[in-house]
Amino acid sequence: MADDLSFALRELADSAGTPAPTTGAEVRRRAASRRRRRHAALAGGTAVLAAALVFGLAAAFGGPEPDRRPTLPADSPTAPSPTASAPAGPSAVATSPTSPTSQSSPASPSAPGVVVGCAPGDLTFSATSEDPQGKSVRHLLLTVTNTGNKKCNLYQYPHLKFDGARSAIAVIKDSQDAPVTLAPGGKAYAALLATGGRMDTYETNTIPLRLQGPDPDSNTSAPITLDLPGQVPFDDGARVTHWTTASGLALRFIMSS
Repeated sequence: MADDLSFALRELADSAGTPAPTTGAEVRRRAASRRRRRHAALAGGTAVLAAALVFGLAAAFGGPEPDRRPTLPADSPTAPSPTASAPAGPSAVATSPTSPTSQSSPASPSAPGVVVGCAPGDLTFSATSEDPQGKSVRHLLLTVTNTGNKKCNLYQYPHLKFDGARSAIAVIKDSQDAPVTLAPGGKAYAALLATGGRMDTYETNTIPLRLQGPDPDSNTSAPITLDLPGQVPFDDGARVTHWTTASGLALRFIMSS
């Protein structure tokens, strides 16, 4: 309103200092000009008043405030990097199918302290009769001696099979014992019953002998020809014991037959 008053005072001063118009047209032109200036002043004041009213209402009712957060420089230590990626998840750990624990391999035959099976070349063999002199030989004691310079093992029993025979001489199962370990110069024994009272007999003064491995009838060696004490009759009732270090124990399984 102060602006309207100032405008009116200026209009009054202009009218006082301005000579009276000499014509009616000039008076009308000046009156129209004053009306236009007055309307323009009123319109401007109204716009200013309306803007002030809107701003006041917005502030009074909590309208949105402009974002006044400072803009951080691109190289600020707190500014987020435009290329920052999301935190990486837990890394996958590659695992090998059940890593097996290390297993000790079987000892090599050449490893120190390992006792291996006896080799035929390190042994000597003999067969003696346990029957009275002049009687037919039926009970024999087989003896093997370690002539080598190392310990060795004898497994199972003597594998005795004649050429052309259907099977080897049967073993007396009750005589089974642990494998025999022979030191150099050591001896082991097996008892052999040649006949069991059967009708058909086969007489011979030698018999093929083979050494066995840890499993019965497996890993037999090449045949070793064993000399017998004269002509000995054999039949299907022949039996042999396991190897043992006690000759008397071996003979006990056959002497009652």
